Amino acid sequence: MEKTHYRYFIRMAFMGTDFNGWQVQLNSPSIQAETERALRILLKDEAIRVTGAGRTDTGVHAKMFYAHFDTGEYFSTADLQQILYKCNRILPASIAIYDIFPVHHKAHARFHASQRTYHYYISTQKDPFSIDRAWIYERDLDVSGMQKASDILLRYRDFSSFARSNTQVKTHICHVMVAKWHSQGHMLRFEITADRFLRNMVRAITGTLTEVGTGKISTEDFASIIESRDRGEAGYSAPACGLYLADIQYPEAILRGEAPLARQRGGRV
Repeated sequence: MEKTHYRYFIRMAFMGTDFNGWQVQLNSPSIQAETERALRILLKDEAIRVTGAGRTDTGVHAKMFYAHFDTGEYFSTADLQQILYKCNRILPASIAIYDIFPVHHKAHARFHASQRTYHYYISTQKDPFSIDRAWIYERDLDVSGMQKASDILLRYRDFSSFARSNTQVKTHICHVMVAKWHSQGHMLRFEITADRFLRNMVRAITGTLTEVGTGKISTEDFASIIESRDRGEAGYSAPACGLYLADIQYPEAILRGEAPLARQRGGRV
């Protein structure tokens, strides 16, 4: 007889500076390991595994992140509030849990996400308050030109040119819905939304866009880079410290605890 299990989603955030990314790694600190440790202490269950919405790389941050875990015990709303409170007392200051709620036992934090939004921050002047939180890039950038190049992203679906090589992904097809630059003083923010992301994709796009901003390449060159489907043609990857997972969207049915209709394609940066 199959044992009944209950699945819970976690909504959380973290500063990635002190971690080697989300995923558990041998002899390296990770957000997943810290989250699992807190839950195992509280629930007295060494078998608990936490599955994240993606596998953020070393030094990447998340303003919003989702994960799920299974347990054989059903928790009331009051129980979950106590677990949330106590988890935040155990977790390091750089990791915060905002909500824990029940979902259908087949709901998946990674595969059922319908879209993700990333923000990338660039400071164009020396700024001690942006250390480990933005890319300090002390050069003048043509933001208008960078926006024109960013608009080109919406025309394409194959982003092989911005994908890390030698990965096991089956497709480089992504649907980019938003690609906008925002400027406030010396701080720039690149906002990009898609149904999925490839490993290193946002950082590779951002690094290449700065080459447009400095006049090293034109908007036409940028389009040619995408069409080449060759990572070697694109620019360098922007540093991890400026990248934030800002939002993850799920079908309303998932958040209401209903059975999922279909699996979405997961992604990673």
